[in-house]
Amino acid sequence: MDISIIFKLAAIGIIITIVCQILKKSDREDISTVVTIVGLVIALTVAVTMIGDLFATIQEIFGVY
Repeated sequence: MDISIIFKLAAIGIIITIVCQILKKSDREDISTVVTIVGLVIALTVAVTMIGDLFATIQEIFGVY
């Protein structure tokens, strides 16, 4: 794990925020909500993958099966 993952999550957040603001200014509140949910799912998928890798590493280090 390195710091690039944090930058990727931050970039996802910034892009989703910009797109949502543009959609809200265009009176597309419903699409903005969908974009927000999709961004959240993408960010959570990345985070859950990282947590799974962390638990696998801990199990490997301590020999827990």
